[in-house]
Amino acid sequence: MTLTDYIALSVFALLWTGYNWATDGRVQLSRVSLTRLMMDHRRRWILNSLTRDLKMIDSQIVAGLQAGTAFFASTTIFALGGCFALLGATDQVQSIMNDLPYVFHGGRSSFELKVGGLACLFAYSFFKFAWSYRLFNYCSILMGGIPMMSDMVHDRPGAERAAERAIQVNILAAKNFNAGLRSIFLSIGYLGWFVSPYVFMALTVFVIFVLARRQFYSEARAALLDDTNS
Repeated sequence: MTLTDYIALSVFALLWTGYNWATDGRVQLSRVSLTRLMMDHRRRWILNSLTRDLKMIDSQIVAGLQAGTAFFASTTIFALGGCFALLGATDQVQSIMNDLPYVFHGGRSSFELKVGGLACLFAYSFFKFAWSYRLFNYCSILMGGIPMMSDMVHDRPGAERAAERAIQVNILAAKNFNAGLRSIFLSIGYLGWFVSPYVFMALTVFVIFVLARRQFYSEARAALLDDTNS
Protein backbone atom coordinates (compact mmCIF):
# COMPACT_ATOMS: atom_id res chain seq x y z
CA MET A 1 0.00 0.00 0.00
CA THR A 2 1.45 3.31 -1.12
CA LEU A 3 0.38 6.86 -0.33
CA THR A 4 -1.44 6.99 -3.67
CA ASP A 5 -3.41 3.88 -2.70
CA TYR A 6 -4.57 5.52 0.52
CA ILE A 7 -5.52 8.69 -1.36
CA ALA A 8 -7.49 6.67 -3.93
CA LEU A 9 -9.30 4.77 -1.18
CA SER A 10 -10.14 8.05 0.58
CA VAL A 11 -11.50 9.53 -2.66
CA PHE A 12 -13.63 6.41 -3.13
CA ALA A 13 -15.09 6.67 0.38
CA LEU A 14 -15.71 10.43 0.16
CA LEU A 15 -17.43 10.26 -3.23
CA TRP A 16 -19.59 7.36 -2.09
CA THR A 17 -20.63 9.18 1.09
CA GLY A 18 -21.25 12.47 -0.69
CA TYR A 19 -23.35 10.80 -3.36
CA ASN A 20 -25.44 9.02 -0.72
CA TRP A 21 -26.08 12.26 1.14
CA ALA A 22 -26.98 14.14 -2.05
CA THR A 23 -29.47 11.57 -3.35
CA ASP A 24 -31.10 10.82 0.02
CA GLY A 25 -31.70 14.51 0.74
CA ARG A 26 -29.35 14.86 3.72
CA VAL A 27 -27.58 17.61 1.76
CA GLN A 28 -29.91 20.29 0.45
CA LEU A 29 -29.41 20.83 -3.29
CA SER A 30 -31.20 23.05 -5.76
CA ARG A 31 -32.30 20.00 -7.76
CA VAL A 32 -34.41 17.18 -6.35
CA SER A 33 -32.95 13.72 -6.92
CA LEU A 34 -34.76 10.91 -8.71
CA THR A 35 -34.69 8.93 -5.46
CA ARG A 36 -36.48 11.71 -3.57
CA LEU A 37 -39.09 12.03 -6.30
CA MET A 38 -39.77 8.31 -6.14
CA MET A 39 -40.29 8.60 -2.37
CA ASP A 40 -43.12 11.04 -3.07
CA HIS A 41 -44.65 8.68 -5.62
CA ARG A 42 -44.44 5.76 -3.20
CA ARG A 43 -46.42 7.86 -0.75
CA ARG A 44 -49.03 8.68 -3.39
CA TRP A 45 -49.34 5.01 -4.32
CA ILE A 46 -50.05 3.80 -0.80
CA LEU A 47 -52.35 6.73 0.05
CA ASN A 48 -54.25 5.94 -3.14
CA SER A 49 -54.93 2.45 -1.77
CA LEU A 50 -57.18 4.09 0.83
CA THR A 51 -59.64 5.01 -1.91
CA ARG A 52 -60.18 1.49 -3.29
CA ASP A 53 -60.98 -1.93 -1.87
CA LEU A 54 -59.11 -3.85 -4.56
CA LYS A 55 -55.80 -4.52 -2.77
CA MET A 56 -54.50 -7.13 -5.22
CA ILE A 57 -52.86 -4.33 -7.19
CA ASP A 58 -50.77 -3.33 -4.19
CA SER A 59 -49.87 -6.95 -3.42
CA GLN A 60 -48.58 -7.44 -6.96
CA ILE A 61 -46.49 -4.28 -6.78
CA VAL A 62 -44.86 -5.31 -3.50
CA ALA A 63 -44.27 -8.83 -4.86
CA GLY A 64 -42.49 -7.34 -7.86
CA LEU A 65 -40.29 -5.21 -5.61
CA GLN A 66 -39.43 -8.24 -3.51
CA ALA A 67 -38.54 -10.30 -6.58
CA GLY A 68 -36.05 -7.68 -7.79
CA THR A 69 -34.51 -7.44 -4.34
CA ALA A 70 -34.18 -11.23 -4.08
CA PHE A 71 -32.48 -11.36 -7.49
CA PHE A 72 -29.79 -8.88 -6.49
CA ALA A 73 -29.29 -10.55 -3.11
CA SER A 74 -28.63 -13.86 -4.87
CA THR A 75 -26.28 -12.16 -7.33
CA THR A 76 -24.15 -10.68 -4.56
CA ILE A 77 -23.82 -14.10 -2.94
CA PHE A 78 -22.37 -15.48 -6.19
CA ALA A 79 -20.05 -12.48 -6.49
CA LEU A 80 -18.93 -12.97 -2.89
CA GLY A 81 -18.16 -16.60 -3.62
CA GLY A 82 -16.16 -15.51 -6.66
CA CYS A 83 -14.03 -13.27 -4.46
CA PHE A 84 -13.16 -16.16 -2.16
CA ALA A 85 -12.36 -18.32 -5.19
CA LEU A 86 -10.09 -15.54 -6.42
CA LEU A 87 -8.22 -15.56 -3.13
CA GLY A 88 -7.57 -19.26 -3.62
CA ALA A 89 -6.09 -18.62 -7.04
CA THR A 90 -3.87 -15.67 -6.11
CA ASP A 91 -0.69 -17.12 -7.63
CA GLN A 92 -2.33 -17.84 -10.99
CA VAL A 93 -3.91 -14.40 -11.18
CA GLN A 94 -0.67 -12.70 -10.18
CA SER A 95 1.22 -14.51 -12.91
CA ILE A 96 -1.31 -13.31 -15.49
CA MET A 97 -1.29 -9.71 -14.24
CA ASN A 98 2.52 -9.63 -14.23
CA ASP A 99 2.44 -10.12 -18.01
CA LEU A 100 0.02 -7.24 -18.56
CA PRO A 101 1.41 -3.79 -19.41
CA TYR A 102 0.63 -0.66 -17.40
CA VAL A 103 -0.46 -2.69 -14.36
CA PHE A 104 0.85 -1.65 -10.95
CA HIS A 105 2.32 -4.70 -9.19
CA GLY A 106 1.94 -4.38 -5.44
CA GLY A 107 2.69 -7.95 -4.45
CA ARG A 108 0.64 -10.81 -3.09
CA SER A 109 -0.42 -9.10 0.15
CA SER A 110 -1.67 -6.03 -1.70
CA PHE A 111 -3.66 -8.18 -4.13
CA GLU A 112 -5.28 -10.17 -1.33
CA LEU A 113 -6.14 -6.96 0.51
CA LYS A 114 -7.85 -5.56 -2.58
CA VAL A 115 -9.83 -8.74 -3.11
CA GLY A 116 -10.83 -8.66 0.55
CA GLY A 117 -12.10 -5.11 0.10
CA LEU A 118 -14.10 -6.17 -2.96
CA ALA A 119 -15.61 -9.01 -0.92
CA CYS A 120 -16.59 -6.48 1.76
CA LEU A 121 -18.42 -4.42 -0.86
CA PHE A 122 -20.44 -7.41 -2.00
CA ALA A 123 -21.11 -8.48 1.60
CA TYR A 124 -22.39 -4.98 2.35
CA SER A 125 -24.66 -5.18 -0.70
CA PHE A 126 -26.01 -8.56 0.36
CA PHE A 127 -26.95 -7.36 3.84
CA LYS A 128 -28.66 -4.29 2.37
CA PHE A 129 -30.63 -6.35 -0.13
CA ALA A 130 -31.55 -8.96 2.47
CA TRP A 131 -32.82 -6.30 4.88
CA SER A 132 -34.67 -4.57 2.04
CA TYR A 133 -36.38 -7.86 1.16
CA ARG A 134 -37.42 -8.28 4.77
CA LEU A 135 -38.77 -4.72 4.94
CA PHE A 136 -40.82 -5.18 1.76
CA ASN A 137 -42.26 -8.28 3.44
CA TYR A 138 -43.19 -6.18 6.47
CA CYS A 139 -44.67 -3.57 4.15
CA SER A 140 -46.96 -6.13 2.52
CA ILE A 141 -48.22 -7.13 5.97
CA LEU A 142 -48.82 -3.51 6.96
CA MET A 143 -50.66 -2.82 3.72
CA GLY A 144 -52.86 -5.82 4.46
CA GLY A 145 -53.83 -4.03 7.68
CA ILE A 146 -55.09 -0.92 5.88
CA PRO A 147 -58.88 -0.82 6.44
CA MET A 148 -61.42 -1.18 3.66
CA MET A 149 -63.30 1.90 2.52
CA SER A 150 -66.41 0.97 4.50
CA ASP A 151 -64.38 0.73 7.71
CA MET A 152 -62.38 3.88 6.92
CA VAL A 153 -65.54 5.98 7.14
CA HIS A 154 -65.76 5.23 10.87
CA ASP A 155 -62.06 5.85 11.61
CA ARG A 156 -60.30 7.78 8.85
CA PRO A 157 -57.42 9.02 11.11
CA GLY A 158 -56.69 5.41 12.09
CA ALA A 159 -56.69 4.34 8.43
CA GLU A 160 -54.31 7.17 7.54
CA ARG A 161 -51.96 6.16 10.37
CA ALA A 162 -51.97 2.58 9.07
CA ALA A 163 -51.14 3.84 5.58
CA GLU A 164 -48.37 6.07 6.95
CA ARG A 165 -46.74 3.10 8.68
CA ALA A 166 -46.73 1.18 5.40
CA ILE A 167 -45.33 4.23 3.60
CA GLN A 168 -42.42 4.64 6.02
CA VAL A 169 -41.47 0.95 5.88
CA ASN A 170 -41.73 0.97 2.08
CA ILE A 171 -39.46 4.02 1.80
CA LEU A 172 -36.98 2.48 4.23
CA ALA A 173 -36.92 -0.73 2.17
CA ALA A 174 -36.25 1.31 -0.97
CA LYS A 175 -33.39 3.16 0.74
CA ASN A 176 -31.72 -0.13 1.65
CA PHE A 177 -32.24 -1.46 -1.86
CA ASN A 178 -30.67 1.66 -3.36
CA ALA A 179 -27.73 1.43 -0.95
CA GLY A 180 -27.03 -2.14 -2.05
CA LEU A 181 -27.33 -1.19 -5.71
CA ARG A 182 -24.90 1.72 -5.31
CA SER A 183 -22.37 -0.61 -3.75
CA ILE A 184 -22.56 -2.88 -6.81
CA PHE A 185 -22.18 0.08 -9.18
CA LEU A 186 -19.19 1.41 -7.26
CA SER A 187 -17.55 -2.01 -7.26
CA ILE A 188 -16.97 -1.36 -10.98
CA GLY A 189 -14.83 1.63 -10.04
CA TYR A 190 -13.14 -0.42 -7.33
CA LEU A 191 -11.96 -2.93 -9.94
CA GLY A 192 -9.68 -0.23 -11.33
CA TRP A 193 -7.58 -0.55 -8.18
CA PHE A 194 -6.28 -3.89 -9.46
CA VAL A 195 -4.66 -1.97 -12.32
CA SER A 196 -3.44 1.12 -10.45
CA PRO A 197 -4.72 3.64 -7.88
CA TYR A 198 -5.00 6.25 -10.64
CA VAL A 199 -7.34 4.03 -12.65
CA PHE A 200 -9.23 3.38 -9.40
CA MET A 201 -9.84 7.10 -8.89
CA ALA A 202 -10.69 7.72 -12.55
CA LEU A 203 -13.21 4.88 -12.73
CA THR A 204 -14.78 5.91 -9.41
CA VAL A 205 -15.26 9.49 -10.63
CA PHE A 206 -16.72 8.16 -13.88
CA VAL A 207 -19.21 5.87 -12.08
CA ILE A 208 -20.28 8.68 -9.73
CA PHE A 209 -20.70 11.01 -12.71
CA VAL A 210 -22.97 8.50 -14.49
CA LEU A 211 -25.03 7.87 -11.35
CA ALA A 212 -25.34 11.58 -10.54
CA ARG A 213 -26.47 12.33 -14.08
CA ARG A 214 -29.20 9.71 -13.80
CA GLN A 215 -30.31 11.11 -10.45
CA PHE A 216 -30.36 14.81 -11.34
CA TYR A 217 -30.40 15.23 -15.14
CA SER A 218 -31.99 12.10 -16.61
CA GLU A 219 -35.14 11.75 -18.71
CA ALA A 220 -36.58 9.51 -15.99
CA ARG A 221 -36.29 12.36 -13.48
CA ALA A 222 -37.92 14.78 -15.94
CA ALA A 223 -40.81 12.35 -16.41
CA LEU A 224 -41.48 12.31 -12.65
CA LEU A 225 -41.41 16.05 -12.17
CA ASP A 226 -44.60 17.99 -11.62
CA ASP A 227 -45.31 21.71 -11.34
CA THR A 228 -44.26 21.84 -7.69
CA ASN A 229 -40.74 20.41 -8.21
CA SER A 230 -37.67 21.87 -9.86
